[in-house]
Amino acid sequence: MGMDTTMTELLTVAEFKNRHKISHSAFYREVAARRIPIRKIGRATRIALADAEEWAASLPTRGREASHG
Repeated sequence: MGMDTTMTELLTVAEFKNRHKISHSAFYREVAARRIPIRKIGRATRIALADAEEWAASLPTRGREASHG
């Protein structure tokens, strides 16, 4: 049988930080500001891949920042 489409792919905090090249403190600032939703599974913290991609897409790009000045 194929992959269950109801399962959500989850990233660890380390995977998220490595994938998006952000520091530990920057990650938790984004979480505190509620820009990155997290899920607690026992003591583990996980981020849904879809939420990670949505967060990344919401970031300003360098081209847009440069054109405003």
